[in-house]
Amino acid sequence: MTDVPTRYLGELAVSAQGLGCMGMSHGYGASDDAQSIATLHHALDLGVTLLDTADFYGAGHNEELIGRAVAGRRDEVVLATKFGFANRLGEPTLIRGDAAYVRQACEASLRRLGVDHIDLYYQHRVDPRVPIEETVGAMAELVRAGKVRYLGLSEAGAGTIRRAHAVHPISALQSEWSLWTRDLEAETVPVCRELGIGLVPFSPLGRGFLTGRYSSVDGLAETDVRRGQPRFADGNLERNLAIVAKLDELAAARSVTAGQLALAWLQHRGDDVVPIPGTRRQRYLEENLAALDVGLSAEEIAAIEAAAPPEHIAGSRYDATSLTFVNR
Repeated sequence: MTDVPTRYLGELAVSAQGLGCMGMSHGYGASDDAQSIATLHHALDLGVTLLDTADFYGAGHNEELIGRAVAGRRDEVVLATKFGFANRLGEPTLIRGDAAYVRQACEASLRRLGVDHIDLYYQHRVDPRVPIEETVGAMAELVRAGKVRYLGLSEAGAGTIRRAHAVHPISALQSEWSLWTRDLEAETVPVCRELGIGLVPFSPLGRGFLTGRYSSVDGLAETDVRRGQPRFADGNLERNLAIVAKLDELAAARSVTAGQLALAWLQHRGDDVVPIPGTRRQRYLEENLAALDVGLSAEEIAAIEAAAPPEHIAGSRYDATSLTFVNR
């Protein structure tokens, strides 16, 4: 693998691929802190600079874990975290974007991370009860106070992005984007590019599904969130596996994995795209980073897209309730 190149989220320089850290504390069953910290250190050693977390992941545990991992290496890291979920996992979803909560959440994240500033601070979901101008205005105060360097939004709609950017420059939009989730391409991506906002796709491997490692949910932990997601449900899963089989064929022709092909496709969508695949294991970290070396011709990109047309993806990416909190 060559050195990890640099890309820009607005004016913020980051590694061309980041590391999503959620699964080290949240969503995918039991994890091992020692293993996770070793993977985080390995990521930094390999040239990954962008580490992505949120106060919601593991009820703060993930931020504390990242803080322990980067202690003594702060100048090597672009720390990104998010606020907005005011509920705990399992409780009814409560999103808060009021100014008082923005300040409170930031102070708590700084404490857990053990740092004096956050490099990229996202609103995790848009609060429908609070004007985005109030939320971003409070976030901008954090920038002026030196507690935050750059601002981001997550899963925001195009109109909200425009309004937010008018208050203070937004550097990055973090939203789900992969071969099996492409709904932001029609309107949101063009708006971000018009405004100079970088794109940070989360779940770029379809929560691991596009790697071909999952043929059923039977091997997943009982607490794994994928057990409750429509695309992993009986009927949908089988239809989606047929798409992965086609990707496997294309990947084999290039002597790469299906996951690497899926990441390479996303990375070719533009120099402003910085995927953040998540993993707890060094082996998969290295495999993901190797996708940066996979060049694709226009014909290969067309073949990949033909193998995974959006209209053939079975099931929505979230359940009906969760979908109400995206693209607002």
